[in-house]
Amino acid sequence: MEAAGERFLRQRQVLFLFVFLGGSLLGSESRRYSVPEEKERGVLIANIAEDLGLSVGELATRGAQVVSKGNRQYFQLNHQTGDLLLLEKLDREELCGPTEPCTLHFQILLQNPLQFITNELHVTDINDHSPVFFENEMQLKILENTPLGTVIPLGNAEDLDVGRNGLQNYTITPISHFHVLTRSGRDGRKYPELVLDKALDREDQPELSLTLTALDGGSPGRSGTTQIHILVLDINDNAPEFTQSLYEVQIPEDRPVNSVIVTVSASDLDTGKFGTISYAFFHASEEIHNTFRLNAMTGDIQLVKYLDFEVVNTYEFNIEATDGGGLSGKSTVVVQVVDVNDNPPELTVSSITSPIPENSPETVVAIFSVSDPDSGDNGKLMCSIENGLPFVLKPSIENFYTLMSEGALDRERQAEYNITITVTDLGTPRLRTQHHITVLVSDVNDNAPAFSQSAYTLLVRENNSPALHIGSVRATDADAGSNAQLTYSLLPAGRAHPPPAALVAVNADTGQLFALRSLDYEALRAFDFLVGATDRGSPALSGQARVRVVVQDANDNAPSVLYPPPNASAPCPELVPRAADAGYLVTKVVAVDGDAGQNAWLSFQLLRATEPGLFGVWAHNGEVRTARPLGERDAPKHRLVVLVKDNGEPPLSASVTLHVLLVDGFSQPYLPPPDAPPPAAQADRLTASLVVALAAVSSLFLLCALAFAAARLCGRRGAGARAGSLGPDGPFPGRLVDVGGAGTLSHSYQYEVCLTGGSGTNEFKFLKPILPNFLAQGEESVHEANPFQGSINLIR
Repeated sequence: MEAAGERFLRQRQVLFLFVFLGGSLLGSESRRYSVPEEKERGVLIANIAEDLGLSVGELATRGAQVVSKGNRQYFQLNHQTGDLLLLEKLDREELCGPTEPCTLHFQILLQNPLQFITNELHVTDINDHSPVFFENEMQLKILENTPLGTVIPLGNAEDLDVGRNGLQNYTITPISHFHVLTRSGRDGRKYPELVLDKALDREDQPELSLTLTALDGGSPGRSGTTQIHILVLDINDNAPEFTQSLYEVQIPEDRPVNSVIVTVSASDLDTGKFGTISYAFFHASEEIHNTFRLNAMTGDIQLVKYLDFEVVNTYEFNIEATDGGGLSGKSTVVVQVVDVNDNPPELTVSSITSPIPENSPETVVAIFSVSDPDSGDNGKLMCSIENGLPFVLKPSIENFYTLMSEGALDRERQAEYNITITVTDLGTPRLRTQHHITVLVSDVNDNAPAFSQSAYTLLVRENNSPALHIGSVRATDADAGSNAQLTYSLLPAGRAHPPPAALVAVNADTGQLFALRSLDYEALRAFDFLVGATDRGSPALSGQARVRVVVQDANDNAPSVLYPPPNASAPCPELVPRAADAGYLVTKVVAVDGDAGQNAWLSFQLLRATEPGLFGVWAHNGEVRTARPLGERDAPKHRLVVLVKDNGEPPLSASVTLHVLLVDGFSQPYLPPPDAPPPAAQADRLTASLVVALAAVSSLFLLCALAFAAARLCGRRGAGARAGSLGPDGPFPGRLVDVGGAGTLSHSYQYEVCLTGGSGTNEFKFLKPILPNFLAQGEESVHEANPFQGSINLIR
């Protein structure tokens, strides 16, 4: 298994190498630019468009951008002008330290088509730093018998600038006993050496004070100074000597703190205090003091802090061994830090394209670079993503990779991909870094809206208030964004009458349906229409559903009495012979109700009567019958109030008043009801007639009076008729006449003998059949009033 894994790894490395070499041809061009340090932000470096031979518009079209190593960006590309500008002020000493030349590497990335252009920016030094000594004062002890020409090393100064602006030479004042030489060390630094020109005499001058000046080569020049305090000692003819003039040691960067890395040793042939040796750093920098600790008695050098190969890989410093007589010897220690695989790989994303349309072909999703500050195999990297994703990694130049989609995606199946990029080095142990990229798939309008139901049935009670919410339709769209934003509308209904748009409206955003007007069950039982849902994609897609609205009946129609007519100007009483038995049919109240169902079920009841218990009303058919046999003592006139009530909730009702006249025979005249007086004009004529009738009755017997009245009426109408009788109270209508001779009304033949009150003369209508005509007219009026539903009670 391990051998197979090794072969697979080698095959992938070879594949990446060939792809890397092929991609390198895209970025083989290289340009160099230069800019002095400390330039302000926005300084023009070059015009990239001109250098690449591109027009300004091509930079934006090809997606040009500047890619630098790491997360810190120093450059900005202006797509409108093609200028490459500084994004921040550059400090050469911070960027490169003593390294010269100081070069920043960056690439110009053109995404369409993919091309890399490698560039270098050389940050030139300016003289912005003065030489600085590590110590403000140096203490030297020199034997008085020191021979002329003796060279005494001094502590050096440091200048952060480089080249001509760096430290060039040293001078000393006064120059009575010494002069200074400037020596270049292996590390390129300038070291001062004090040369004795004149013999010292401790008895003549035991101490000397000198000023050492360090000068750089800048223009204008800068300098730094330190004081040298010299003590002239008595003779000590043996100075300490180290066993090695150079100590070289290699330690791994993960060496524990406080461990001894090396021990230096020196010897002195002198005895006593002149042979006692102490060790110390000789003009070491602050970094050396912070990193190492020297035991003055034993010469052990211990580690004070953890080392980092990626920050400093070599330390060089001097150790001074001084005896009790002030003589000293010096040795150099070089510590080389050995790299260990302690840095995981670094991944820097330069460009991410998200979201990408779901119908896009192979697309560059991300461009990123990988790096590892370790060295050797510890810095060699492999890059991969998990299997099963529709994406692929393709290596480019200089550790750049592109993450690409393999083809068109489907947002409805998966709208988001979480991709983990794994970068692994080849060190021991192997370290890896994972970077997560979220790629969103943007929607295209490839799904039409679909309603939750193909057909909806909505119930609404009639007499609804306008703008009443009667229900909702709902459609969904598998797309997203504006492609899933739906607009509802009513679709054309053809020749439907009334058109649905006049009855209902739909909320375009929510699909809520509203009634535009009050619906009437008696006029419209139900209606159908189509609702469409259209998305806002381009092109727009739509779907439709059928909606049926069923109007439910409400008890909004009170019963209507057809017979007897409730608004008759001169209602005629019902004639009942006194010989009628119990259960005799007096009349029948006919009523209808425009509602349906139980709202149209009618019931009848006797609400008021002149003599309770004499008449009764059948609850289901409205028949008015006598409740007991009539007697001679019963009053001749009766007034009945019948209530007609439906079965709705709440119930509605109507009432009608019946006038009943008890007669001994149909030849006996009857008086009109007292509570229905004639109009004023007719009342005057009736009064005159009554006066004449009373005069006639007073002077003539009853038969002559009747003949006289009949002759007078017949003369006015121009037609012969039989004379009727006049009562003492004036003319009144005779309702029914017994034609069967049996004392009961014939239901097939009823004759009207009422006086008309609307003409200019008082006329009799004798024996005019009214029931058949009434029935015919009543049936026609009932059918015209409610052709759909109702309960009709006819006179039988």
